[in-house]
Amino acid sequence: MDAYDEGSKARHLPDGPDGSLPEGPASAGSTPDSTPSADQESVGQESTGQESTDQSTDQESVPQHHDSQAPTAQAPGPQGLGPQAPTADPPAPAPVPTPTGIASLPLRSQVVAALALAVVAVVACVHLGMVFLHVAPSNTVTKQHGRAIDDWIYPEFEQNWKLFAPNPLQQNIDVQVRAQVRGADGGITETGWYDLSALDGAAIDGNLLPSHTQQNELRRAWDFYIGTHDNDNRPVGLRGDLSQRYLRRIVVLRLDREGAGGKGAVAESVQVRSRTTNVPPPKWSEEQVSDTPVLRELPWWTVPEEDVTDARTEASAG
Repeated sequence: MDAYDEGSKARHLPDGPDGSLPEGPASAGSTPDSTPSADQESVGQESTGQESTDQSTDQESVPQHHDSQAPTAQAPGPQGLGPQAPTADPPAPAPVPTPTGIASLPLRSQVVAALALAVVAVVACVHLGMVFLHVAPSNTVTKQHGRAIDDWIYPEFEQNWKLFAPNPLQQNIDVQVRAQVRGADGGITETGWYDLSALDGAAIDGNLLPSHTQQNELRRAWDFYIGTHDNDNRPVGLRGDLSQRYLRRIVVLRLDREGAGGKGAVAESVQVRSRTTNVPPPKWSEEQVSDTPVLRELPWWTVPEEDVTDARTEASAG
């Protein structure tokens, strides 16, 4: 009976029934400490190689459970050149620009701002139109709406073109006044000359925001008077009397403000004069002008009671 038959417990050779070596003990005729032959060693190596191949196959077929934090294997790249590069992320959308200006405000604020801009634009257009009609030659519109145009322009937006005339104004004109006042004891005294133009100039010097009254009230009143009176102080036209009363009321108010005649004194009559001096030419000019002042004195005007009352009202309000 062969030592490698089916009924024996010896290890089968590769040409056995299943082509693998059995895992049983050695054959009956061999001892435990016997040395295997060369053929047996080769057969054992082949069997071991086959078993390791089977085990690796089994391990690959069984799904592996990896930890969630373990790195994942990268799929082989094309043509076996290595791991495939990670897929690039899609480009991020372009950022939406943040609105600025009025667009950044709430809807209600946008409506208010739009209305405010519209009002400013309308007022600016009206103002430019009024100034244009004021300086334009006489036409149908100015004849029909001249009063409305003057009410808009005067006195804040007056246009004076004397600076651009061929011969600009080259004189200093001081308006001065004196008065006959009745004191608290009933006596009449005459004051000295008050240089009202110099007082206005002193109030304007160093003042960043001088009032329109300080700059133009007295000057405009004097221009109004000499424009409606001849050299003999006779009224010319219908506005002569109005200009006289306007100038008289201004000087009475100024005298009361300056305290002319002392406390409690009342102006009975006033006299106005102008003192005109030429502006000296520059040193490089050959022009010769007189430096002698020219005086123009107006007659004495009686002060009515209403002017005195207005002066007292203004003093109490101040």
